[in-house]
Amino acid sequence: MRRFLVPGLLVTCCVGFCLGRSGAPDDTRRRVGRRIIQLTAPRTSGSVSLEEALAKRRSVRQFSSQALTPDQISQLAWAGQGITERTQGLRTAPSAGSTYPITLYFVSADGVFRYRPEEHALEEVANGDVRAVMAGTAGGPMTSAPLSIVVTGSAAKVAERFRQEARTYTLLEAGHVTQNILLQAVCLDLGAVPIGGVDKRLVSESCRLARGHDPLYVVAVGYAASQETQSGQTAEGTPAVTGKRALLIVPSQAYSDEELFGTMRMLEAAGVQLTLAGSRAGVMRGMGGGVVESRVTLNQVRAADFDAVIFIGGYGATEYYGNPLALGIAREAERGKKVLAATGLAPTTLASAGVLRGVRATGVLEEQARMQQMGAIFTGAAVERDGYIVTANGPAAVMGFGRAIIDALGGY
Repeated sequence: MRRFLVPGLLVTCCVGFCLGRSGAPDDTRRRVGRRIIQLTAPRTSGSVSLEEALAKRRSVRQFSSQALTPDQISQLAWAGQGITERTQGLRTAPSAGSTYPITLYFVSADGVFRYRPEEHALEEVANGDVRAVMAGTAGGPMTSAPLSIVVTGSAAKVAERFRQEARTYTLLEAGHVTQNILLQAVCLDLGAVPIGGVDKRLVSESCRLARGHDPLYVVAVGYAASQETQSGQTAEGTPAVTGKRALLIVPSQAYSDEELFGTMRMLEAAGVQLTLAGSRAGVMRGMGGGVVESRVTLNQVRAADFDAVIFIGGYGATEYYGNPLALGIAREAERGKKVLAATGLAPTTLASAGVLRGVRATGVLEEQARMQQMGAIFTGAAVERDGYIVTANGPAAVMGFGRAIIDALGGY
């Protein structure tokens, strides 16, 4: 049985995850080495009126981690750029001279997929979770929402017919498309928010946008955090800690993608403001190919300015074992009774700083002897919390690690 991922869902080839127009399993195939995923047929009628959708539309910035269904993804794609008349190729949004310069990219934990209106299908552009990379230091809804739709435009395509007004017409069309998606989200009982202030370079590079296509808008979509979530509980049952600030110290290379992005997603969903720092400024690449950009270096931060200091693991974490700046930040956080956390190989940095003496802690088994020599009470558990110090043994424990940090930030 061969399995692969589609934004927000798991597809099993031998069964078929949904039915197309003919009622047979959808056609999922490869073209030029890329997956082409046929979407389910869109609905053209529903129970929510236009007036009701307009009245209910609100910008939602806090999302649960619940994935979208195949039908919801199909409907959002169709609402934005779907074909409504086959003979002329007319679409759901108006376009100057029917030039259609807009292309939609669907970004989820499973990768980046480009929407192909003519086939009502998604084409894989990149695999892996690039949401945090795409968001950069902005973070927020783009990393916490299960799906982000990048609205891109090619003014050059419009310029073939409308030279001077090409840019204006492209931007107007992006607005039409985005509003369609926002109203469709309401009809699907989903939350959404349009984001205009994005780092275009980061979005273009991480999503591998087609040449000449500029990111104009990003629409974060998902299930809105429940009323219970917004009043003090996250979707995963951990306390909301909106307004808290956390410093993530990331290896300059070979960090653990799962540990970094998984921790970021959980903290952002709980309302924590994140700052990434490294030994140097610039692009940092993970073991799994993820990319983040650090605009803050260790000599520019103080633990006193944050509520939590978190060291991310991966093979590159060893660079901080003897780094005086990293060790100093750990000691400052411990003295200030800040939440101090580390995962994978990173707990050894805390041990090197002397803050684990007599503290119950965990980490990778290969570091057990070293941590014990420096006074840690090594338990070998997946996640260990002793007061305000939280440690975990690697990527598989990322959810428990995130919850423990949130609990500590909330005083639980």
